Amino acid sequence: MSRYVMALDQGTTSSRAIVFDRRGLPVASHQQEFRQIYPQPGWVEHDPQDLWRTQLACAQAALKAAGIAARDLAAIGIANQRETTLLWERASGAALGPAIVWQDRRTAAVCATLRAQGREAQVAAATGLLLDPYFSGTKLAWLLDHVPGARARAERGELAFGTVDSWLLWQLTGGAVHATDVSNASRTLLLNLHTLTWDDELLALFNVPRAVLPQVVPSSALLGQTRADLLGAPVPITGIAGDQQAATFGQACFAAGMAKNTYGTGCFMLMNVGAAPQPSANRLLATALWQRAGAPAAYALEGSVFVGGAVVQWLRDGLQLFGRAEEVEALAAQVPDSGGVMLVPAFTGLGAPYWDAQARGLMIGMTRGTTKAHVARAALESIALQSADVLAAMQKDAQQPITQLRADGGAARNDLLMQMQADLSGVPVVRPRVTETTALGAAYLAGLATGVWASQEEIAALWQVDRRFEPAIDEDARAERLTRWQRAVQRAREWA
Repeated sequence: MSRYVMALDQGTTSSRAIVFDRRGLPVASHQQEFRQIYPQPGWVEHDPQDLWRTQLACAQAALKAAGIAARDLAAIGIANQRETTLLWERASGAALGPAIVWQDRRTAAVCATLRAQGREAQVAAATGLLLDPYFSGTKLAWLLDHVPGARARAERGELAFGTVDSWLLWQLTGGAVHATDVSNASRTLLLNLHTLTWDDELLALFNVPRAVLPQVVPSSALLGQTRADLLGAPVPITGIAGDQQAATFGQACFAAGMAKNTYGTGCFMLMNVGAAPQPSANRLLATALWQRAGAPAAYALEGSVFVGGAVVQWLRDGLQLFGRAEEVEALAAQVPDSGGVMLVPAFTGLGAPYWDAQARGLMIGMTRGTTKAHVARAALESIALQSADVLAAMQKDAQQPITQLRADGGAARNDLLMQMQADLSGVPVVRPRVTETTALGAAYLAGLATGVWASQEEIAALWQVDRRFEPAIDEDARAERLTRWQRAVQRAREWA
């Protein structure tokens, strides 16, 4: 039995590969950032070749750093930024234009038109999602309509659509496999969440030809193998999940009622609801969590915050308040509070529970005494406040109280942010020893399919606490801050 599993973690701003051992601990990793493309306001793109080139380079470098060969890997698992939409030629594997990133808002008008036609209830009932440009369906339709000749070629079966998992799987297998797992497929607006198959009525609604779609497969199963020349030997690819579902698996949230929040470019809170989808009455999303081969799927409620850690990147790159993102914690800690400053980072609209594509960023409450430390603290608070909104909506939908929130992602290493989250949410926030749970979840899904781990119970026993953050403010103080936040949010809404 090979002792190692590699996770390919293809994120919004960087690609990463991590080699894990059988204890679920990272042995070696490599990460590369890639270019973000903003052709016009509200548009966000990636070069598909950047995604593939950096991810392959990271895999090769991680193997070298671990001091192992491809034959020492039991499996590869893929976790990916979700909803980002690609279209490529089946014959050549060449992408037709840029990847349209999940943050992109170019199809907001299309979604608004469909809502005005009363279509959202139909879409929500079938998919668990809302009509928002966040999801892949309208992005794919846009590509088919705007890339010359694409729609006719797609109908003839010459083109392939995929989210980033499908793109990587295609490249890794040399075009032998065109597939997506249930977790990624459930984010397209095209999958029926109850049958886990592509839905003809939705395909007609969004004008998407079936011939362009990938096969829907389990998240943990033998899906293909890498070309031998890429890593030095063929390696089985046995796990795929969208990054947030992968993080939920890596956090061992296997029982209904368990919840996690990932603090990455955005923030994504998911609560396991068991073996059947649960509709939300509070504008959250129902989504597929994962499916193991031969087993029923697991489902979740999800709330998505579009700008989480990205607000810190904005402070670093846009305002140039500091040189490294890690410096934000020390800067924010220079002041005891934000001095009345509220920052609503609605740079690409607001996600759950507002779903306002026309909201825009706002900073309010500044005085002559406002310093960059106050702005930094307000930025961190904005991450926690947006997540507190999602948790409040999730508590209303939940059939049992959420007693703790498991935290992961890069910004979860920020102690000040984690304490803010506990204070503003009113529940303990628990950070695990391994915070790179997105990659870990992809590794676990892959390793389960190849016998590296025998069961989910074995994986749950590997999960360990690093630190627990308890709420440290009273209900009155929490209510006052949440009320002030709501006032700021209302001023940012419907601006564009």
